Amino acid sequence: MFFFLLLAMVVVVAAVTLAVVGGGDRAVLQDAAPEYLTDPLPVTRPLATADLERLRLPMALRGYRMADVDEALDRVAAELAERDARIADLESALAGAHAPGASTPDPRERPAGRDAGPDDRHDDRHDGPDTGHHHGHGHDDGDPR
Repeated sequence: MFFFLLLAMVVVVAAVTLAVVGGGDRAVLQDAAPEYLTDPLPVTRPLATADLERLRLPMALRGYRMADVDEALDRVAAELAERDARIADLESALAGAHAPGASTPDPRERPAGRDAGPDDRHDDRHDGPDTGHHHGHGHDDGDPR
């Protein structure tokens, strides 16, 4: 009886070994599921809220607590959404401030419809000594503006 059990065990071990190693193209065992992200975060553009909502981390026997990771990702997604909304608000406010109708009047310009009178004419020449102060519109005092 012992000899029969030993022979059966050797046959089973040989069959499993041949199935795993000698299967060739007709392998019996399938490849294991990957232990890395199959759909990683994009590297060619900034992260978006939807990227983090779609992200699923692989599970392992040991490792992270899924509830903690999900909570952290939810927080990051919420903060990204808040940041994106704030940036959009600031960009629209900036675009509104630079709109042609919303510009502040230049104090050097005359009001429309008023002709230049003798008091409105400006002469850049002066008769006194040069003090370095110029009254023209150019910036000759070394200021790069």
